Amino acid sequence: MSERLQELVPFTSSALPIASMRSVYRVGDVAQRLDKLPQREHETLRATYERMIEKGPERFQVKPGGLPAMEHLYDEMPNFTEVLDDVRRQLALCQDSRDALEITPMLLLGPPGIGKTHFAREISRLLGTGLGFISMSSLTAGWVLSGASSQWKGARPGKVFETLVDGAYANPVMVVDEIDKARGEHAYDPLGALYSLLEHDTAQSFTDEFAEVAIDASQVIWVATANDERSIPEPLLNRMNVYEVLAPDADAARAIALRLYSSLRGEHDWGRRFEQQPTEAVLERLSAMAPREMRRAWMTAFGNARLAGRASIELADLPDAGAKRSSMGFIQ
Repeated sequence: MSERLQELVPFTSSALPIASMRSVYRVGDVAQRLDKLPQREHETLRATYERMIEKGPERFQVKPGGLPAMEHLYDEMPNFTEVLDDVRRQLALCQDSRDALEITPMLLLGPPGIGKTHFAREISRLLGTGLGFISMSSLTAGWVLSGASSQWKGARPGKVFETLVDGAYANPVMVVDEIDKARGEHAYDPLGALYSLLEHDTAQSFTDEFAEVAIDASQVIWVATANDERSIPEPLLNRMNVYEVLAPDADAARAIALRLYSSLRGEHDWGRRFEQQPTEAVLERLSAMAPREMRRAWMTAFGNARLAGRASIELADLPDAGAKRSSMGFIQ
């Protein structure tokens, strides 16, 4: 963490979250839509309206009661220091005021496996809100975010609507994973809904195409991840804070590997059978891996060492990073 930021905003050891209530839609609008539905038609839409009325429009709007302790995040993800510093600044603005938590939408750029999605999940835990997750690499239609018209067969609400209506929070963290891999079919733009969702004013009355009822998505905290920004439209880039996240350097990678070893050993009863510290040679090998691969490598190594009846992990226990994934099938 930058020394200047730590000097200006000291760490707080604990901060109980502050929760208020916020309406994310108007029940009257839902009731009007429900009354206009023809009898014995649009059963899925009818069930959606009835669920909205039953659940009511109030959701928790949560923010930390002070600056939450973030040392563990700086230690666990040293290559995200710049992003964490910005999050701290924005938390500092609302910590002792009546203002709601406001986090500028962020785009995390970097190679696969360096922890971008893990970072987004940790931010959700830090803030104490819910989490919505959308993997754009597996989606082909724009309606996944904004819903499809109820006139279409198999139509349903979009992910934003579902997260706000079915969840408990008005300000969940919404992860748009691999936004650069979004694909469209015909006239559908998978990213089209984000133009209004990423703008605070227009997000206040976001209308899902399935339910056709305005919902307040202005408090959603957006975290997008990407490997390459070149396929992301410039107007969307302008709506987000863009961070280039590099792979951790050798010292940081070693620290991450050691922390994962201690964490896995402490989380499991079988961990007591292993030595408190791995050898330097094993740590050096793990440090060459991406953070995403480290956990799997440790688990493989723990298992191999246990099979061999050893209390320490040796280099031979680690998976071969250069080995290609084996394929399964019939021998020809």
